[in-house]
Amino acid sequence: QVEVVESGGGLVQPGRSLRLSCAAPAISRFSWYDINWHRQTPGEQRELVARIPGTFSRDLIDYANSVKGRFTAFRDNTKNTAYLQMNSLEPEDTAVYFCNLVGAGSVRGRNYWGQGTQVTVSE
Repeated sequence: QVEVVESGGGLVQPGRSLRLSCAAPAISRFSWYDINWHRQTPGEQRELVARIPGTFSRDLIDYANSVKGRFTAFRDNTKNTAYLQMNSLEPEDTAVYFCNLVGAGSVRGRNYWGQGTQVTVSE
């Protein structure tokens, strides 16, 4: 089983910033994977926050309307790591954030999730 590890969550005041990381050090062909950032609050459905396309996609990085202009998703394929830079955080951003790798090309069908990292936005 491939390990995917999120980190960077924590407690932060409204208006401040956090950067989440999603690392998959043991995965090969990391660049071939689409990387999705999701979040979930208790009792709610998981929400797709941002999507970073992989090598086989011509799509642009896409964001949920609720985070556009505040969040930036990017990846460093040389480090097998993706990031979610979250600025101007709001209490509504409080959730557990998950990283999801979805394979394409010869790794199509592979789908990996991290364990999640808690983000709490509060005074």
